[in-house]
Amino acid sequence: MKVYHGSILTVNKNNDVFEYLVENRGRIVYVGNELPGKYARAERAELGSRALIPPFADTHQHLASFSAFHAGLNVMEASSNIEILEMVRLFAEQAKGRTLIAFGASPYSVREGRLVSRSELDSVTFGKPLFMVKYDGHACVVNTALLEKLPKKIRKLRGYHPDSGEMNQEAFFAVSDYITNSLSIPELIGNMQKAVDFEASRGIGLIHSVSGVGFLLNMDISMESWFARSLQNGFQLRVFPQSMSVSTAKARNLPRIGGCFACALDGCFGSQDAAVNEPYSNDPTNSGVLYYTDEEVKQFCIEANRAGLQIEMHAIGDRAFDQAAKALKAALDDTPRGDHRHGIIHACLPTTEGMEICRQYQIQVPMQIAFDNWRQEPVSYTDYLLGKERTGRLNPVRTFSELGSQVSFGSDAPCTEPDPIMWLYKAVNHSNPDQAVDIKDALRMATYNGYWVSFDEKDRGSLESGKIADMVILSDNPYRMPKDRIDEIRVEKLILNGKDYKPQAQSVAAVVAKGMLRHNRIMA
Repeated sequence: MKVYHGSILTVNKNNDVFEYLVENRGRIVYVGNELPGKYARAERAELGSRALIPPFADTHQHLASFSAFHAGLNVMEASSNIEILEMVRLFAEQAKGRTLIAFGASPYSVREGRLVSRSELDSVTFGKPLFMVKYDGHACVVNTALLEKLPKKIRKLRGYHPDSGEMNQEAFFAVSDYITNSLSIPELIGNMQKAVDFEASRGIGLIHSVSGVGFLLNMDISMESWFARSLQNGFQLRVFPQSMSVSTAKARNLPRIGGCFACALDGCFGSQDAAVNEPYSNDPTNSGVLYYTDEEVKQFCIEANRAGLQIEMHAIGDRAFDQAAKALKAALDDTPRGDHRHGIIHACLPTTEGMEICRQYQIQVPMQIAFDNWRQEPVSYTDYLLGKERTGRLNPVRTFSELGSQVSFGSDAPCTEPDPIMWLYKAVNHSNPDQAVDIKDALRMATYNGYWVSFDEKDRGSLESGKIADMVILSDNPYRMPKDRIDEIRVEKLILNGKDYKPQAQSVAAVVAKGMLRHNRIMA
């Protein structure tokens, strides 16, 4: 039994702040302003100027990809291609893997204003294959050594550009499939364990991972489901199979389906292929790409909804957002469901019509507030691409919230590093002040709402009596911090089931065995 005394930010329905929280055997047994006498002799933790909150939830990331890139080379902070090439050279000298994996290249944050090229990468990779993914996760650059290994069928796909080495659209997805199939299961699981430990250090207690990037028989989805069920120390992982085939989820007893890749309705702004209703400002001939027809998306949603699955789909541009909203509406008109919790991922540039559908049909939004004026895609770039008026409508967190849509935050890792403190900071300091929210709303979006999205709110997501004692200690109370200093807050400790989080420490065999023997639908 342990008593926490100080600022207890419950994130309950009233956003109450109490002085005391009592944990016993992994459950919260009391929260309030006066400590009952029966707890007077319990061990006490004095918070002082710190604060106790629920754990953060990352409601959209690619865990397997993030794990691989987290173990590889991250070039996001480079300010020039010259710097990137030197980083690659040093990495190639030391790396022992069969294929070098790097992530984070951007033409918008380097002095040259362009992606590093295939020939430049050839000069620093010593003949080793290199797969460098662009910051947005929707394109890559390959060197000659990798290009020569790729299956010939990729040459016929849209987005194949061998001269520059850049691959986007369907060609990028195919290259990604090839790379993920080249990684060993032990390597993947080991990397995922390290990634979970890293995210725990950021105060994250729940991850929604989209899985399914080209393994034979969708083995990566099965593996990630096993991994989810085997996790130690109370960490939670919910797997969304990225598939337009309902059987992919049903065969694995998963209650949800969706994500990016096969469930991506369009591209992204970084590659200028997000589907938009009006052409891009810098190119009046380009309105982006829709990967599916309206009818195809509608039929998928109808089938998945009839099967009782929770549905999420990637939509960045306004044309794709409308396609997603209308397809989900058609599915719910076909088979009404009162608590479906379907969602539209990203929803970067929503329309008024689409947002009204979300309100009427209670469609939730796993948003990437980290995309707001981020270094890899600054406002100067979106102004150039979309014009100032459309840029001002990006990531409208406040509008969604005021309409009553359930907004949660996700990193889209590896596109952005999982950093919930930065989510809070960006939500209250939005580049468009009209879209900023207050810190209490931001904290709810980063915690409780994320647990609600995956039907976990009965046990987790707020600090209330009877719930599992999952908590985070912050260095400061965000409710009392000036909003321009919220990014100075540090995560000091993650507590799950009443115990301090400890690193994952299981063998690959134990992970697979435990995962295969446990069959809780929600736990995966």
